[in-house]
Amino acid sequence: MSVRVEKVFQLRCEVQTYAWGKRGTSSEVASLIQSADPSFSIDEEQTYAELWMGTHPRGASVIAKTNTSLEQWISQNPECLGSKVMERFSGKLPFLFKVLSVNISLSIQAHPNKALAEELHRRDAAHYADSNHKPEMAIALSAFEGLCGFRPAAEIAEHLQTTAELQAVVGTDNVTSFVQAVHGSSGALSTAVSLQQCFAALMQCPRETVREKLASLESRLQTDAACNYSWCSTIAQPPAARLFLRLYKQFPGDVGCFAIFFLNHMKLKPGEAMFLGPNVPHAYLYGDCIECMACSDNTVRAGLTPKFIDVPTLCAMLDYRCRTVDENKFTPVQQGGAGGAGVSVYDPAVPDFSVLRVELAAGEMDYTLPLVDSASILLTVQGEADAYSGSLGEEPIYVTRGTVLFISAG
Repeated sequence: MSVRVEKVFQLRCEVQTYAWGKRGTSSEVASLIQSADPSFSIDEEQTYAELWMGTHPRGASVIAKTNTSLEQWISQNPECLGSKVMERFSGKLPFLFKVLSVNISLSIQAHPNKALAEELHRRDAAHYADSNHKPEMAIALSAFEGLCGFRPAAEIAEHLQTTAELQAVVGTDNVTSFVQAVHGSSGALSTAVSLQQCFAALMQCPRETVREKLASLESRLQTDAACNYSWCSTIAQPPAARLFLRLYKQFPGDVGCFAIFFLNHMKLKPGEAMFLGPNVPHAYLYGDCIECMACSDNTVRAGLTPKFIDVPTLCAMLDYRCRTVDENKFTPVQQGGAGGAGVSVYDPAVPDFSVLRVELAAGEMDYTLPLVDSASILLTVQGEADAYSGSLGEEPIYVTRGTVLFISAG
């Protein structure tokens, strides 16, 4: 006797209520959940930070109709992953899909490559419980702010030269060495090596000194008195100063407030993205985004957090290449879809995942998803429809904003 296996089905997904998330109805996470499930009651005092879609044990999805865990169903039906994925990832779903609603800045962090992730897990499983790497893609759903990668060297040099408090925590000799490297002085260290020395000096500076100099800079920027920044005025503080004051209010005395003078301040419009590969320093500051990553929760933190900070590991592992904001954006490939749909393909150079963003043309009533040789998770962020599949027979699934579907390979 053969049993028909549904290849497409709706998921019920885990919500994470971290303190940094947006509260109540201001959260896109909460709004999506309620749109798909009107019985869900939003608590205006509760933070709704992340929606996890996948099989990660800290937030595993379940099949809505049967309450079976998605991980269990995949283990019983591994062919749903597609032959290549099934073989390469040992019958496991290789990605974790999320929605984030960020109100308070997340930690400045980086994710190790696969080899380092395994080493950290062997060395300190208490803090690195996961041995997998964690490349990730953030795609803005709303206006979204983050930090990503080191700024152009000339920008960092300007901050170091014009901010007395930053000079004090980094050290005059380190600042001089970096400026010489940026200007290509004879005998100077490479920019990357000198930048690593500066950043490590900042991270390793005694906490009391960091707190003192941060308070001094905060006071100076609040009043604009004796401000040495050429772009600072009493009329409007510049972006770096405004960002510093914002983060200082959230994390007073935290060394991460100084790190913003080293890292690019990213401002993404809906649909724009940044790819966070191994060892790239980054932080999410504010807004709503889609995030897709390897199925991992492996993080090395630097600041803007009360959590465990591993300074030696972080400073040794970081990618110290300097890039512009635009160079840190990930540009999707635009494809024409059936019926005039716009399809944006976010396909980074990792085997774990890629993301397709499909926008139907106004008035378009039908769309057929392309067949792919891997399992997919589909999230609807706008609109409604009836979804049909050969495995469903004539019974469609009603899809609306917030609906999450699992789609088997093929």
